Amino acid sequence: MNEIESSFRVAGQMQTQGLFGQRVLGNKPVWDSGVRFDLLYSLKYLFIPLYFVVALIACTGNLLLLFIICRNKKRHNTTNFLISNLALVDLVMCVFCIPATAFYAFERRGWIFGQHMCIFVAVMQSAAVYAAVLSLTAIAVDRYIVVAYPIRRRAGCQFCWGLVILIWLFSLALSTPTALHTVHLDLRAAGLHTVICEEFWDGKEQGRIIYSCFILFFSYFIPLAAVSISYCAISYQLRQGTKCPELRSVRAAWSRRRKKTFCLLLISVLCFALSWLPLQVVNLIRDLDTDFVIIGKKHVNIVQVSSHLLAMSSACYNPFIYASLHKKFLSCLCRMCIQINLPFFIYLFMCHVLFMHIFP
Repeated sequence: MNEIESSFRVAGQMQTQGLFGQRVLGNKPVWDSGVRFDLLYSLKYLFIPLYFVVALIACTGNLLLLFIICRNKKRHNTTNFLISNLALVDLVMCVFCIPATAFYAFERRGWIFGQHMCIFVAVMQSAAVYAAVLSLTAIAVDRYIVVAYPIRRRAGCQFCWGLVILIWLFSLALSTPTALHTVHLDLRAAGLHTVICEEFWDGKEQGRIIYSCFILFFSYFIPLAAVSISYCAISYQLRQGTKCPELRSVRAAWSRRRKKTFCLLLISVLCFALSWLPLQVVNLIRDLDTDFVIIGKKHVNIVQVSSHLLAMSSACYNPFIYASLHKKFLSCLCRMCIQINLPFFIYLFMCHVLFMHIFP
């Protein structure tokens, strides 16, 4: 029997369960419930390469996206600052969520990074989700401002930096419940030979469920509503008869580009929402179904790892979405991929050695 069988909950479930989402049912921890870890552990050679591929694509694409936007001063506007912030969010996912998942899911010793990293990683994972939602919402609002006020001076870099900082501060504030309820617990004294990093609500089940529902609402309703309202408001503005020549020119340009631009914005929101939907649903089910009736004990870990992997894949999409909107970015991306082939293979080799050392 594995030391962490059934104490394992997927790393990165920041929306409702903190870092790994482990719950305590009354005074009885769920790792005493007899859930078998063997099935999940037998599939580690399937999940680890998949996590590695997702991390590699996301890190490479988003780093290139950040580099290209930062290097080209002509692209320093509000929209691209927010797109850069989305790329930063995806990198945070890659740095904290994916490695933590792989290590904690398949490492027999449990959490090996210490107490401070336990809380830090949980908070950063939670904040990354909030920051992504707020950035997508801000992009939708910015698109409306561009069309509704065409002669208004665009915001400068100072405002953009302030907006990005405000998004992250607000995201960290919303992650406070995660920070307060994440616990680093050494179970080796109890003879389990493992250390866990989990979120414990310690009998406050009503507060936990309210927080879970809030995250589910916040992650889906706000960005989808922002895109819908923005599109309707822009369409209304452009239908209004006006004598303003600037607005007429914007209307003509928008008529040519609005379908592609808003389709890409909608695709970005949908990719984020649909990628996280399975994990959100699984988290909510686990919050409500404490007796493992809906998802059996035997398969709960497999379901959670699979849904978490899909959620992490959301970090891969934005570079491709942005490339489809800007042909110059796509060509530059291809050139840079050719130029960095050597560091790419060095990175690939180092990751291979690391995983072979940890998971022999």
